[in-house]
Parts: sequence; C-alpha cells; structure tokens
Amino acid sequence: MAWDEWEQAKAQVAERHTARLQLNSLPGEGGHADPSGGGGGGGAGTLRHKGGPWTKAAGTADGLQTGTITAKAELRKAHDGTSGGLAGLSSLGALKSVLTSWDERLGRVRAECGSLEPKLRQERDVHERCRGGSP
Repeated sequence: MAWDEWEQAKAQVAERHTARLQLNSLPGEGGHADPSGGGGGGGAGTLRHKGGPWTKAAGTADGLQTGTITAKAELRKAHDGTSGGLAGLSSLGALKSVLTSWDERLGRVRAECGSLEPKLRQERDVHERCRGGSP
C-alpha cells in the first residue's frame, strides 16, 4: 500500500469513528456553553469553576485526620486493663491482635488524610488563580 493510500484509509476510518464529546447536555458538534449553563450556542466557551468543592474536600480530609487520632486514643483507652481481666484466656491474644491491626489501619488513614489535605487546598488555590482571584 502506498503512503497516500495509507493516509486516505486512516482519514476514512477517523471520519467514521470520530468520538463526539458532550458535556452538560451540549451538542457534540462544536457548540459552546452559554453563560447560563445551558447548551447550544455561542457562549463565551470558558470553563467556570469554584474552589468550594476543593475546600470542602480538604476540610473533610482534615476532619478525618483529627477523627482518627481521637479514635486511636479511644481504642487504646478501651483496651487498657483488659490484659489483667483476661489473663490466661486465649482471647487475650486475639484482642491484642485486633488492637494492633486497627491501630495500624487508623495510622495509615491519618497519614493519608494528612497528605491529602494540603494537596486539596493547593488545588483550590490553583483554580482560584486561574479564575483571576486570589487564594
């Protein structure tokens, strides 16, 4: 197959399989969003966004981080003294294993939330700067 035939075949396939992107009920034929948020025709064509969702997500991550610290403290407090009352029982080993497992899990959740929270706030700030506002 010659180069020109190859290019022609690719163009024909591309025409048949062109994906039409449709956002927010907009037509896939190159229409623009109008400022009112409706579909159709000839709006400014700019993406409008707010920092609120990023701020809310960051606040949730921060709240989860704080909550896991509290949960770990309460879990340890609940387990205090159990070794004396359960001495000699086989369930004591299982109980300690559960405590260790949950302590580690809550620690990982706290660390993940602690890592995520500033990233979400940073993303909010990026969006605010793109809008022309200040973070």
